[in-house]
Amino acid sequence: MTTDTKTNTMTGTADAAAAGTWQLGDLTINRMGFGAMRLVGMPWEKTPRSRDAAIAVLRRAVELGVNHIDTAAFYFAPLRSSNELISTALQPYPDDLVITTKVGPARSRDGEMAPMARPDQLRAQVEENIRQLGRDHLDVVNLRWGTSMAGQGREPESVAEHFGALAELREAGLIRHLGISNILPEQLTEAMSIAPVVCVQNQYGLTSREDDALVDLCGEHGVAFVPFFAVGAAVPGAGLVGGPDETGQAEVAAVARAHGATEAQVRLAWTLHRGAHVLAIPGTGSVAHLEENVAAGALRLSEDELALLDGLVPAAGASMPR
Repeated sequence: MTTDTKTNTMTGTADAAAAGTWQLGDLTINRMGFGAMRLVGMPWEKTPRSRDAAIAVLRRAVELGVNHIDTAAFYFAPLRSSNELISTALQPYPDDLVITTKVGPARSRDGEMAPMARPDQLRAQVEENIRQLGRDHLDVVNLRWGTSMAGQGREPESVAEHFGALAELREAGLIRHLGISNILPEQLTEAMSIAPVVCVQNQYGLTSREDDALVDLCGEHGVAFVPFFAVGAAVPGAGLVGGPDETGQAEVAAVARAHGATEAQVRLAWTLHRGAHVLAIPGTGSVAHLEENVAAGALRLSEDELALLDGLVPAAGASMPR
């Protein structure tokens, strides 16, 4: 791989710090992080994932310099919970580890999605994350909004009551910093008028670029943009595709070959090149894939390669509905 690497002296592999750092409020994190959703397995997987394997992935992530982990109390399967896995694998937590979680949605014990929490129910969700993670407060909490209305010709719903409730919990010391997820630019502006926002989480990637304007808006305000499905994921049987689709497959493959990299690494590298405020939280249940993802943070694309990838137009219907 043609990279400007920073090597982890413990492991001899590319370190998460090679992607550079960013400030979430007063917290310094490496831009290459880890998303915990896949640790418990995806809904369509019939065989439960190994608990020992998930714990090994988390511990390896920290060895590789990952100090930003994204999770949620509603990331669970019948036999697994992402928060419990994180707590078991990583306590006592490293001093520099930042755990970001999210509240708003809920799931019943059998995994069915429940209605969006009311503002007065958010404290219970925050406290549940605190309990599961074994913390006395949460580093960053995202308000995970419901279905966005981008492109549907409707006005964005107000997030004021919900975000205001979280701002009160921040003042009470239960939360250190606030973020917001699955939103439109107008909703970010509204949230920033209520309390400081350190990050935005939306679906975004090389073949899912509906939020280009939001990425730029975040950069203007010094807010981290944290895309999910930056590499992409298909949802079998559901008719939902988060990419990667066939758009630019030849171009991505050519760039990957030039660097001795994988196509997924190229997609992650492109995402990080989108701006210094753009972070990455690729998730996996495999140590090998984790190491590949972290190494992508050291991949440096040329100006010509970036121009080639920037020029790709995602196929219609290629991104996952919010």
